[in-house]
This record gives sequence, structure tokens and C-alpha cells, in this order.
Amino acid sequence: MLHRHYRLIPLLFLLIASVLPAAAEQGMAIDPATCLGCHSDKISMRAFAASVHGKNACTSCHVDITDLAKHMKKEIKVQKVQCERCHKKQNAEHYASVHAAKGVMCADCHTDIHTHNYWKNDKRIAVAKCVQCHDKESVYQKSVHGKAVAAGNMDSAACTDCHNLHDIKPLGAKGSHLEREFHTKVCMKCHSDQKMMDRNKVFNVAVKSYMESYHGKNYRLGFPEKVAGCSDCHTAHSVLPMSDPASSVNKANLVKTCAQCHSKATVLFTKFYSHGEMTDRHKYPILFYTFVAMTGLLVTTFAAFWIHTLLWMFRGFVENREKAAKLAAGTHHHVIPDAHKQYRRFNRLHIFLHILVITSFLLLSLTGLPLKFSTQPWAVEMMRFYGGSANAALLHRLGAAITFVYFGSALVMSFNFLFIRKDIPGNPIQRLFGPDSLCFNLRDIFDVTAMVKWFFFMGPKPTFERWTYWEKFDFIAVFWGMFAIGGSGLMLWFPEFFGLFLPGWAFNVATIVHSDEALLATGFIFSVHFFNTHGRPEKFPMDFVIFNGQIAKEEMLEERGDQWKRYEQLGITEKFACKRTSGVIYDFLVKGFGFCALFTGISLLLLMILAFLSGGGH
Repeated sequence: MLHRHYRLIPLLFLLIASVLPAAAEQGMAIDPATCLGCHSDKISMRAFAASVHGKNACTSCHVDITDLAKHMKKEIKVQKVQCERCHKKQNAEHYASVHAAKGVMCADCHTDIHTHNYWKNDKRIAVAKCVQCHDKESVYQKSVHGKAVAAGNMDSAACTDCHNLHDIKPLGAKGSHLEREFHTKVCMKCHSDQKMMDRNKVFNVAVKSYMESYHGKNYRLGFPEKVAGCSDCHTAHSVLPMSDPASSVNKANLVKTCAQCHSKATVLFTKFYSHGEMTDRHKYPILFYTFVAMTGLLVTTFAAFWIHTLLWMFRGFVENREKAAKLAAGTHHHVIPDAHKQYRRFNRLHIFLHILVITSFLLLSLTGLPLKFSTQPWAVEMMRFYGGSANAALLHRLGAAITFVYFGSALVMSFNFLFIRKDIPGNPIQRLFGPDSLCFNLRDIFDVTAMVKWFFFMGPKPTFERWTYWEKFDFIAVFWGMFAIGGSGLMLWFPEFFGLFLPGWAFNVATIVHSDEALLATGFIFSVHFFNTHGRPEKFPMDFVIFNGQIAKEEMLEERGDQWKRYEQLGITEKFACKRTSGVIYDFLVKGFGFCALFTGISLLLLMILAFLSGGGH
């Protein structure tokens, strides 16, 4: 019996041989063992079975082999495997990648397709695959990132962290928005991860300090092509510690690194704190104390004048109600002869210079505040409206140039006032501290005291001379502002020139001063100055004296009674008498300009408040 069974074995093989082709023709999978009967010289059965594809039949990939007999006779031409049948997501990513565009397909990277095992996110495997074509000189592998990955640190950046695994996008033309954004964006992905940086003991304020810099603010606003990004200083692949002589940020190489953008960079220039933290007293004491000083100036100035404004607002409101009550009772009746007769307060030059001040200040505010508050959506939209940060910078510098023009004019007028004019009595010292001067004098102490008493219902409302103490403050602030904002602005405008004789950290100081002083100026003008000039109850909604240069006799007696008395004593009141401006077109245009400027300033003030409330003030 056993012998008869042995004789049936050949018959079984014949049966299998005849059935398998038919089964294949009907779409059934061919047993991999059958395939390996011929291909075992190239493919290990054990290795294939242990691979990620081991549970698949050969015909799961080689779907064109439907007839085993024809295949064995080489009548079927074996086509390239279509990996996308199973790997749809990876294929979609690869299809849009730079690899696909250059003809690099799945099998070009996955050469071990019959022995391939899941990489388990081991970055060493990915790097080993990438360097087969890229990094022939081992630039990346010698970097801090490459060495850390090779040592098994999966936090360190590998090729796939920056360029992705399958969705490898082209970088675009050199200097393009896409390319410039990439050189910073990919670095942010890891270096903004506080926990990752902490556990790897990596400098963990790099992103924050970069974003607070001029470079970072431009990047955040959407214009990375205009500024330096992470890889411009640290390189893209050869990132080395500062102590390494080959590092791009080693002291010996900093001039060359900075010269990529700042062609005239010097050793002094390179002392700039690229990641300086103004809140770090121990590491950056100069920046810290500059920050403390500017913050102190901001807080004390705003505190004093906002309290002054609130007290004045309330007292003026009460006074207006008192006047209205007297008018209703018929007890407020004081006739002033020629009450509406006009007198000249400002000449045409004063009016022109004030229009220059308004124009330059609004230009500087509209283009500077988006940079200051770069985290805000409205800042991004404003920069887009200007057509980019380069256009905003051009407008900002135009505003600065106008500022220098009116400041120069103010110096010339001051010199003329002190030393040349014949209609002002006294020597230069007497003129400097006299009633027609915008310089503070002893009278201002008494005026402030009298004003505070009036605020608290402890005395009558004071009358003033030609200039009030708040007007003098505004004027003197221009001189302080020119040294603070103007000086620091010039440094930031021409860094290479100033870098010839100033250490680089001076630009860090200039940035703090320029930013905070600008915040002080805009906040003060749009709140305190606007109230003192236009918003107080007796002037609301606007005082047009600076546009037409005229003031009514009644108003002059009420607000500047001491000036009127002095003019009467000198017998020169009628010297300043003038006709009311009657030019309709002039009034319409200039007053329209004034209202636009006022509403623009108030709008910017509201945006600044919104930024601080949302935590976006820097």
C-alpha cells in the first residue's frame, strides 16, 4: 500500500503544475514559495518573511504576473512595481516632492524592498539613506546635529526633520520668499520646543530673542527675504558649537559671517548680541539697565501725565456743568468788548512746521508700530498694505528725514530768538527764561501748583502766559526725542558706519531706546497731547489754532490772560490783531487734514491698547 502511495506523488506535482497557472489567471495569489523556487538566489526567503512586506504575496506587488506559465516562459514583461497601490499617503506626498520632479522614485531610496523593516523613527536609518546621494563630504554628519543623531539622540535634527520624509519641497530660487522662510522656519520647529531644549541643555531663548529682534520681527510679519534667518548665521548643515574653530559663529569667523549681509562689518560690529536678553541682568547687564531705565521713564511719564489728564478731564467736566447751570439761571453774563476779534498767535512758518511735525510723526507711527507689535494680526495687515517691510522702511526713513528738517528749523529759530531778533527785549539768558521762551522757568512751578489746586477745587483756574507748562514739555520733548529716537534711529539706519567706531552691543542698546522712546512718544502724543490740545472740555473736538494761527480775544483772556496783560502794558496788543481767515478751500483742506490726523492717531492708540491687552507688547 505504501509503495502505491509513493507512485502517486509525481501525479500530484503534475496536478499542482496544471492548477497554479489556471489559479493565477483567475486572480488568485501565487504562493511566494513558488516564486522563490526560481528567485532564491536574489531573495532570501527568511529575510523576506521577516520584512514589513513578508505577509504579502509576491503578486501583491507584481500584479502584472497573472500567468505563471507565461511568466516562466518570459512572455510577460515585468513592469515596475506601483507602490502607490498600498502607500497612498506617502505616494501623494512624494508625487508633489522635488524627488518626483527629478525622477527619484520609491525604489531609488527603498533599495532593500525585500528585506525592508519598519524604521521605528530611528533617525539614523533615515540619515544613512539620505547620505547615499547627499552630503558626500559629511558636512551634516560632522555637525552638532549629525553627531547627536549618530549617538542615538532622537531629539537632534535629522534630514527628515527639516526636509520631511516624503514631502520634500523645492526650496525655490535663491533669495526668494520660500527659500528665505525655509531657512528659519525649520529651525523654529525644534528650538521653540522648551521641553526639548531643556532636556538637551540647549540655549533655550534663541527663538524668543530672535523674534524680538529686527530680523525676527520682519520674519514674523511675513518678509523673511529682507532679513537674516537662522541658517545665515549658523549655516544650514554645518552647525557647530561656537568654540569650534570651523564654526560660522566662532569669533574668528564672525566678520565673514556678518559680511554676508553687512559688507563693511568690522570686529567691533560683531560684538552685537544676536540673542541678547534685556531681562537677563547677569549675562547682559548693559541691556538690562537700559531696559530698566527706559521702563522707568515710560512708567513715570505716563503715570504723571495720565493722572494729570484724568484730573483735568473731571474738573473740566464739572466746570462746564457749572457754566451751563449759570447760563440757565441767567447769572452768567460777562460782556467782553470785541470778544471774537482775532489775534495772531502763530505765523505761517509755525503752521508749516507743525504740519511737517504731524506728517512725519504719523509716517513714523504708521510704519514703526507694526514692527513694534509684530505679533498682532493688524500689524501683518498693515505691512501687507504698504507692500512689504522694505516699503515701510522707506516711508519710515522719509518720516525721519522730515523730522530732521523741522528739528533743524527749530534750532535755527531758537538761535534767531536768542541772539538775533530785535523785538524781544533782554540778553540771551533773559530771553531764554523770559515769558516768550519755551524753556521752563520758575513761573511754571507756580502754574503747576495752581492747576493742581484747581483740580481739587482748592482755587481758581489759573491763566497763563504765552506758553503753558504742558506746551513747554511738548517742545522740550522734541529735543530729548531727537537725541533718543533720532540718535538711536540713525545708528540702526547706518549700522555699518557706526560699527566702525562703536561696539556691536551699542545697536542692542539703540534698539531698546528707539523702541521704548517711540512707544513713549506715540502713547504720549495720541493720549496726553491730544487731550491737552483737542480733547479737553473747553476745546473738544479740535483746536484749529495751529492751522490758522488765530485766537479770539475772549479765548485769549480766559486761557492766556497774563500774556494779554503784558501785551497791554507794552501797548502792542493791536500789533497782533488780524482778520478772520476766510479761505473756504484752505479751511476745508487743512481742517480735513487735522481731523484725519486726529482719527489716525486715536486709531493707532486703540490698536496699541489692544496689543497690550492681548499680551503682544514688547
